[in-house]
Amino acid sequence: MEAHSLRVLVVGQTPPPFGGQAVMIRHMLDGAGDRVRYHHVRMAFSDDMESVGKFQIGKILVLFSTIARIIIARLRYRTPVLYYPPSGPNMVPVLRDLFLLCATRWLFRSTVFHFHASGVSTFKHRLPRVLRPLFQWAYGHPALAIRTAAQNPDDGGALGASRSIVVPNGLPDMRGTVPERVAPPQGPFTILFTGVLIPSKGVRVLLEAFKLLRDRNVDAHLEVMGKWGDEHFRDDCQAFVLQHGLSERVHFLGVKRDTEKNRHFAGCDVFCFPSYFEAESFGLVVAEAMQFAKPVVSTQWRGIPSVVEDGSSGFLVPINDPMAIADRLALLLGDAALRKRMGEAGRRIFEERFTLQRFHQNMEEAFLSLRP
Repeated sequence: MEAHSLRVLVVGQTPPPFGGQAVMIRHMLDGAGDRVRYHHVRMAFSDDMESVGKFQIGKILVLFSTIARIIIARLRYRTPVLYYPPSGPNMVPVLRDLFLLCATRWLFRSTVFHFHASGVSTFKHRLPRVLRPLFQWAYGHPALAIRTAAQNPDDGGALGASRSIVVPNGLPDMRGTVPERVAPPQGPFTILFTGVLIPSKGVRVLLEAFKLLRDRNVDAHLEVMGKWGDEHFRDDCQAFVLQHGLSERVHFLGVKRDTEKNRHFAGCDVFCFPSYFEAESFGLVVAEAMQFAKPVVSTQWRGIPSVVEDGSSGFLVPINDPMAIADRLALLLGDAALRKRMGEAGRRIFEERFTLQRFHQNMEEAFLSLRP
């Protein structure tokens, strides 16, 4: 059977770091079947979220090494299809993509771009004119473009892809592996956020919303799970917590993984994710909360509305609006029946659309569509 499989060379980061893109590439590789066979060249430009998208001298050597490994893998495994996740609209990773793709893409019959990060198609005119032809050579006219939600920019279409499709992300179902908690009617309630702790993930917005919530005497705690993007933002957030007397109510948990992470998802009452991240394309952590039947408060931003149905599995608010977040959180925390109803709706949506099995099936069908 393997001799008749479609061979795909997957060039992409796998954990660490544990960002959404790296996690989904790992899931994709683990789901290889008889009809599609993956060979992997791991991109290893960053081992932690702090160095993602930043220039470091050592990354130049990694770039040349990655190009060499792609060429060797192409010749060794005779893979006609290249799978590659383009960067978001950020100068350093775009320049990396230009160099890497121009050096290797011509070796393959077909190229598949999977836009885990959104917006790179808009970046061409921010480059010096001398680099714009390289941008077109690197990114132009892939055989297939995949984005995670219809609401995201159609980067593939803008780059002239032969075909552009939507494949939602999927997750292994971890419900039942850890105990679940529901707060008593009067609290204390637990609000959870998880993600990299940078401004555009809405961390400071959430802190301001939580302060408004406490001003209304709502008995709640806020758990903030993830790694700080930089120490200046960390100091600013911690100073806000201290200034407003929230130190006993706001808990910065750091990075949690696997069972420990799932315990926090299963133990919260509401998950809040007020992201306006520039390259946001899906909001994988939102689907993680929904698998545990937790209602969600998030933003009307990029692909997030493809995961959260406003008024059904949670509430969506405009970005950068602490008052709107506080209002929706207060509504949910004051109504146990509403939390239960929205949580159960989110669980149904997860089971219907965002399981790992469905993701594997959709990706296999996407690759097989490339057969001549």
